[in-house]
Amino acid sequence: MAGIARWGVRGAALGMGALWWWAVLRLVAAPGAGALEAAVAAGGWGLSVLPVHCVPKGQARGVVSAGRLRRIWAAGVRGDGVTTASPRPRSGG
Repeated sequence: MAGIARWGVRGAALGMGALWWWAVLRLVAAPGAGALEAAVAAGGWGLSVLPVHCVPKGQARGVVSAGRLRRIWAAGVRGDGVTTASPRPRSGG
């Protein structure tokens, strides 16, 4: 069953690729090409810039853990309202 699904996806991808090339070649070569061909060509190009090589956050190298920002904010906040940042330099002082 997985093999059939895999070939179905590959066939659909090949069909969409052929449709995209038809639209691009028709835009370039045919003087009567219109909005349909332009929409197919632009849509295919837009799909090509999608980030398809993404991995789940838990498997990525160098990923920031889920509660890191919360821990940083909690560590930097003091109970008396005073920050631990250095004061801004004054021009006259």
